[in-house]
Amino acid sequence: MKHAPEPGYRHGSAERTGLLLVNLGTPEAPTAPALRRYLAEFLGDPRVVEIPRALWLLILHGIILRVRPKKSAAKYATVWTPEGSPLKVWTEKQAALLGDRLAWLGHAVLVKPAMRYGEPSVARQLDALKAEGVTRVLVLPLYPQYAAATTASVFDAVYAWAGRTRRVPELRFVNNYHGDAGYIDALAQRIESHWAVHGRPEKLVLSFHGVPQRTLQLGDPYHCECHKTARLLTERLAVPPGLVQTTFQSRFGKAKWLEPYTEPTLVRLAQEGVKRVDVACPGFTSDCLETLEEIAQEAREAFLHAGGETFRYIPCLNDQPRWIEALAGIALHHMQGWPTKAVSDAPARQAQAERARSLGASE
Repeated sequence: MKHAPEPGYRHGSAERTGLLLVNLGTPEAPTAPALRRYLAEFLGDPRVVEIPRALWLLILHGIILRVRPKKSAAKYATVWTPEGSPLKVWTEKQAALLGDRLAWLGHAVLVKPAMRYGEPSVARQLDALKAEGVTRVLVLPLYPQYAAATTASVFDAVYAWAGRTRRVPELRFVNNYHGDAGYIDALAQRIESHWAVHGRPEKLVLSFHGVPQRTLQLGDPYHCECHKTARLLTERLAVPPGLVQTTFQSRFGKAKWLEPYTEPTLVRLAQEGVKRVDVACPGFTSDCLETLEEIAQEAREAFLHAGGETFRYIPCLNDQPRWIEALAGIALHHMQGWPTKAVSDAPARQAQAERARSLGASE
C-alpha cells in the first residue's frame, strides 16, 4: 500500500496520544462486487484460513469468490441500514463516544476507528493519527477474547504498517479483556434490561463466534476465554448455571470447529420441549451480519421450525453507556504512564456533550 509522505519532524512538537479502535471489517455495499473485494481480503488473510497457501488461494479465487459474493450480498442486504453497514456504524459511534468519555475524564486522547478488512483501514488510520502529531498509539481491538484469526491479525496489520514507516510511534496493544469487570457488567446490564421488559427465558444461549477445533491444540486461548466470559457473566447475573448454554456459531468449511454449534443446539432445545430462548452474543461488541442475520434471522427460524415458540435476540453492547465506560477503563489501564491528562477539561466536557447530542447516544 502506498503511503503519503510522512510529516517532517519538528523539534519541540507537543507529543500526543492516540487510540486505534479496530473491528473486523465490512464491505462497502451489499453488492456482489463489494463482497468479492471484501472476501478476497478477509479470506486471503493467512491468519483466517490456516491451510497450505497455494491450495487455499486456488480454492478461494477459483471457487469461493465466484459463488459466495452474490449469496453474501443478499444476506448483507437484509441488515443494511440507511447509514450503511451496522458494524461500521456502531464502531464509528463507539470510537466517537469513547473519545468523548476520555475527554470527560480529563484525558486528551485522539480516538479513531479502523477496520482490519475494508475501510477505513488500519494503515490509513495510523497515517491519520501520525499526521495529527500522535507519537503514542494504543491499539484496542473490539474482540474481548483473543484469537490468532482476529486479534493477532490486527497486530499483523499494525506491524506491516510500522515496517513501512520511518518514525514509528510508541505502540501498545490490548490482547484481551474477556474477564474485565466493566465489560462483564455491561453485558449483564444489557441482558437484565431485556429481562426487565420481557421476563426470563427457559434458556439463555450465549453464542460466540466459532474457530476451528485445531486452533485450541495449536495454542489459542480463545475457547477458554469464551467459557470464562460465560462463567463470569452467569455469576454476575446470579442465575443458576443450568439456565445458560454456551455455543459457537459461524462454522465455515467441513473441518471440526469448537462445539457445541449454536443452531443445532437451538434445534435440540426446541425438540426437547424448551419453548422460549434468549440468545446473546458476548464476543461481538457491535451488531453485524453474524448477529443480525445469522442469529436474529436464521437461528430464530431454525428454533421456531423445530417446535420452539418464542425466540428473542438480545442486541450487542453497541453504544450502551456502561460499555463505553468499560472501554474507557480498559484504555486507561493500558495507557498507564503515558501523559494523557488534558491541560483543561472544560473544552473537552463541552465537546463530549455536543458529540453525545449529535449521535443521539443514550445516557
